[in-house]
Amino acid sequence: MSDNFVYWDIDPVIFWLTDTFPLKYYGLLFVSGIITGYFIVKNIYKKENIPAERLDSLLTYIVIGTLVGARLGHCLFYQPDYFLSHPLEMFLPIQNIEGSYKFTGYQGLASHGGAIGVLIAIALYCRKYKTKFLWVLDKVAIAIPVAAAFIRLGNFMNSEIYGKPTDGSWGVVFVQDDMIPRHPTQLYEAFSYLAIFLLLYGVYHSRKLTHRNGQLFGLFLILMFSARLVIEFFKENQVGFEDQMSLNMGQLLSIPFIVAGMLFVFWPKKNKQPNGDKTSNLKSFC
Repeated sequence: MSDNFVYWDIDPVIFWLTDTFPLKYYGLLFVSGIITGYFIVKNIYKKENIPAERLDSLLTYIVIGTLVGARLGHCLFYQPDYFLSHPLEMFLPIQNIEGSYKFTGYQGLASHGGAIGVLIAIALYCRKYKTKFLWVLDKVAIAIPVAAAFIRLGNFMNSEIYGKPTDGSWGVVFVQDDMIPRHPTQLYEAFSYLAIFLLLYGVYHSRKLTHRNGQLFGLFLILMFSARLVIEFFKENQVGFEDQMSLNMGQLLSIPFIVAGMLFVFWPKKNKQPNGDKTSNLKSFC
């Protein structure tokens, strides 16, 4: 076995704001990812000559949808028995420890639940502001991989959601958990998502897949969740019941998103938008 491993022993807490409330790298990276994604979409709005006034409202919808969806996704997909019997802990960042509730933060967020939450949030936003749903999805899809990359870097700082043991020189020993060299699957995902962002951004500027609304979003679904499906083979299962499954929960949840992406990309549409036609999109924001 190689000795050239990286020994990762970083305290996930940057400092304590109060005696009971820590500032963690994960939270800082989570917020940084959302802010970075916001400015990416803002730049796209500017390029499309779309007024940016409602972008703040869209950000609010997406943040709420992400947090609520990711939290409920974790509780219902991975630990339904526990959280259905402890519903208060599903919605509040607390946990019953030795007979009393203590602030712990939200211990568990599922990206697939977050994806569903974002879709619902954007649908509600578009309904309220009379905006084209697929047009918004195309633009937001470009920025989501960047936010997801920041979140996975946060997982790396937390020494969580790591991979299976490896004897490769790229293995990382997460000292705060065990002394076993493992695949740094958080980094695999983070770098994959950054590559997907660059590809989507390039496709957007080339206009090769933007002749009708929804195709860019479809490409995003295919790339994002295919990467997730493959990387899951190197990742430790998150809950015990996955050990009896040929594909784990993350992989099973990824398949419908990939299929949906293929439908968005390849399903024929009658109402194609000519390249460079931004007038109809502008009217939808007025």
